[in-house]
Amino acid sequence: MTIHREGYASILIAVVVGVLITLITSYIDIRWVSIVGYALSVFILVIILQFFRNPKIKVTKNDKHIICPADGKVVVIEETEETEYFKDRRIQVSVFMSPVNVHVNRNPVSGEVMFAKYPPGLFLVAWHPKSSTENERTTVVIKSKSGIEVLMRQIAGALARRICYYVKEGQQVEQGAEMGFIKFGSRVDLFLPLGTKIEVALGQTVKGGRTVIASV
Repeated sequence: MTIHREGYASILIAVVVGVLITLITSYIDIRWVSIVGYALSVFILVIILQFFRNPKIKVTKNDKHIICPADGKVVVIEETEETEYFKDRRIQVSVFMSPVNVHVNRNPVSGEVMFAKYPPGLFLVAWHPKSSTENERTTVVIKSKSGIEVLMRQIAGALARRICYYVKEGQQVEQGAEMGFIKFGSRVDLFLPLGTKIEVALGQTVKGGRTVIASV
């Protein structure tokens, strides 16, 4: 288990805040106040550390599989119109990440990055029907070795105000490798070709880089 590099600044801030809380409460000559201050400092640091944890995982690569890009819960499986890149009907599978999930995002397939864009937008709650098209987000399309294009969209939410992605157009990427990070909970959408066999169900808990979302 390691700490993701996106968390270094947040951890430093948490340590400073914790030290200040401990110092302030220690000057109050009431034992229980000091204890509460110390406990609050530790709690804040533990929460930040668990949020930015980056566990080592074993990825089983398979060109016939589209694997889950994030830890969380499947909240959408439906046929819909994708209007940004494909401009046609696709199967949308969405994974909601709560603040307690690992927030590393991973490539669903191996292949070439055909499209990568970061449109600014709103900060609607992640489960809002329009969050996929109106929220601040990134859209990344990877063309697999078998020629299938998979669109992955990182979506900001009411709390998630920073989306990080580390791929660029023309880059070759590996299935399960890290492609980005979303701070403080949000959602990742996959848009898949019609006819793709979906291997997960609504409400299912999934793991990034390990759960098979679909087969082609």
